[in-house]
Amino acid sequence: MKIVVLSGGRSTERNVSLSSGARITNALRSKGHKVAYVDSFLGVDANSDAEVDALFTTDPEDESKLIISDEVLTTEKINALRTDGTRGLFGKNVMRVCQAADIVYMGLHGEDGENGKVQAMLDLNEVKYTGSGTLASGLAMDKKFSKEIFFQNNILTAKYFATKNSEIKSSDLEFDFPMVVKPANGGSSVGTSIVRDESELKSSVQEALKFDGEALIEEFIEGREFSIGLIDQRVFPAVEIVVDTGWYDFEHKFIENNVTHFITPPENLDPAIHKQMQDLALKTFEALGMVNYGRVDVLLNDKGAYVIEANSLPGMTPLSLLPREAAADGVDYADLCEMIINSKLAWYENNK
Repeated sequence: MKIVVLSGGRSTERNVSLSSGARITNALRSKGHKVAYVDSFLGVDANSDAEVDALFTTDPEDESKLIISDEVLTTEKINALRTDGTRGLFGKNVMRVCQAADIVYMGLHGEDGENGKVQAMLDLNEVKYTGSGTLASGLAMDKKFSKEIFFQNNILTAKYFATKNSEIKSSDLEFDFPMVVKPANGGSSVGTSIVRDESELKSSVQEALKFDGEALIEEFIEGREFSIGLIDQRVFPAVEIVVDTGWYDFEHKFIENNVTHFITPPENLDPAIHKQMQDLALKTFEALGMVNYGRVDVLLNDKGAYVIEANSLPGMTPLSLLPREAAADGVDYADLCEMIINSKLAWYENNK
């Protein structure tokens, strides 16, 4: 099969995506597929059919591409990477290469990978791709809209307040400190803060607004933190995230350390509650209209299981959660990548 792995892009999670894409590419090439590893934002030098075809290879990518920089990229820094004078979502020849493939594996993360824009471009050009479609991707990415869907479907989630203005006071809110402030559209905890008093609130909202035009202020939910991945109706065992110091921020997620522990399947958890959380993940997935695969993040305490958010394109880096959950269910990394592709191809076949 000829596969394009789209990665990089122009979101704050660009570096995470490049790592995911390199690992996905090597996994699929190890299975004998001809794979083109393409940075959707920078594009490729491939101006003829022969040059396009040469991008599809079974040779492995350099393992150094798996290393994730801890630099948080701004829009200005990302735009400066493109030096060929072109503008727009895709770099040069990206669509041409995608149209030469049997399917595009979406290795993108963050705003322009998960908000539906790339999916819309591919749909308009009749290119098949992994993951959810345009609408579901956008709904899952926008935490405000996804929360409203959770409320409508009786899915327990934290109360919230959305704002485009940093001039906000705790007296405007219906919940007290501590609070969580985050960009409405974002991921990997970039721009996210835990706020414990009034003095931190305004600056935290200002920080979140650097990464999106709207910020969410949420009530802080104390509890055990879990993530639950799924492909179609197959829900993997949850992974529990335990952080010895601090909280599960960008560095704890993607930079190797000795204080973040991933436990799957979870220990000291009632099997019935585990099953309830898996059912909740599937309910959330379906409520948002997601297809193919995804991941749902949950906080559990004595009041119940709270859905934090759904991720339509979960990370596939060496420290990512979905591959850990799949491995706990007997599915290795390369098989997981193939399962995702085969699942979406079956979806296309059934939805002609």
